[in-house]
Amino acid sequence: MTAMLTELKTRARLRLNAARRGGEAGELRLRDCLNGVACEVGFAHWEHARKVLGGEAGAGEDMGTFWHAPRTGILLNLWFARYEEARVALQADAQAFLLPYRRQFFLVQDHFVRELGADPGDAVWDAMGHDLVRGYGGAAWEVLAMQRLKAARSSFEPC
Repeated sequence: MTAMLTELKTRARLRLNAARRGGEAGELRLRDCLNGVACEVGFAHWEHARKVLGGEAGAGEDMGTFWHAPRTGILLNLWFARYEEARVALQADAQAFLLPYRRQFFLVQDHFVRELGADPGDAVWDAMGHDLVRGYGGAAWEVLAMQRLKAARSSFEPC
């Protein structure tokens, strides 16, 4: 299990335990809390988060909104429906970063990456060629995904 999934499971257990201590658990189950924490970081439900963060999602599958932040809407980014087109654009801009969004792809600059809670100067970006899609599931991707997961809750789109 990846460290990211362990982190989400820990958050879910803490939420459930807090609800139980506060007498607010009622019918609340761990499964509900897992779905809740998955939603808070950009996934439809726990199984979606488990698959994507576990490195098991296939090409073209929904990657959720994990790599997007609500306060980035004012930034100009290039959006693509096809990965191949996004790759060509990335090759033309060595300073850009290619990120997945649901079943789409977009190119961003370093200020966007910082808004996600990740470090655009981290050497792991170079290891992936600034391409989170190409590096998906690898060690460098996991480092960046953990940086993202530990970002402020306000940097994630609300459920």
